[in-house]
Amino acid sequence: MHIDFSETIKKNFNKLRLAIVEFSGQVESSKTEFWNLVFTESAKIRDEISSDRITAIPTIAEARAAYKSCGKDPSRYRPSADSLIRRIVKGNNLYQVNNVVDVLNLVSLKTGFSIGGYDATKIIGGACLDIGTEKDEYYGIGRGLLNIDGLPVLRDEKGVFGSPTSDSERTMITDSAKNIAFVFFDFGLSESLKNTMNLTTELLKKYTQAKEVREAIIIL
Repeated sequence: MHIDFSETIKKNFNKLRLAIVEFSGQVESSKTEFWNLVFTESAKIRDEISSDRITAIPTIAEARAAYKSCGKDPSRYRPSADSLIRRIVKGNNLYQVNNVVDVLNLVSLKTGFSIGGYDATKIIGGACLDIGTEKDEYYGIGRGLLNIDGLPVLRDEKGVFGSPTSDSERTMITDSAKNIAFVFFDFGLSESLKNTMNLTTELLKKYTQAKEVREAIIIL
């Protein structure tokens, strides 16, 4: 999977990277061993992070600043990592979706990166990172019709299919997905990006039996 940057993105940002982890695998329910990891990480977050400190996490602070530069209120349309960590801090459990999405959410919790997860076979033609307009819309997973005007968005030949806030139903990872891509939104050239990719690959191989794993970083 290759992603280009639109001219609009180039005009609005000078520090921006996307990381991609692609792989093939079997999508199924996560096992108890994996959920023990999630519960341990959730307890750690509740012990160490209060709700008023979430926006100070560097990767989240950088994503929120990026939203503001696009004219989007990050407190109303939160980056997904921001929302996930808030959910845990409030005492709720992580959503149980499938082994692939569950790994994505765990990595996001541990690192503060907002990560898009896509069935790569449903991405039509080339993809690019752009900024959504009032003409763009899609149904976010579990969110209904999403207002993506002013959000950083991923676009293919069929239209917009993802953002750091929510992925679309069109490219969501279901049990039938075989070729999968994770996209990490790095708005601050974080020093932890490469380690985050390595962690993701390790978890995917252990808990999803991922094969043919490929990693790439695309720089603005």
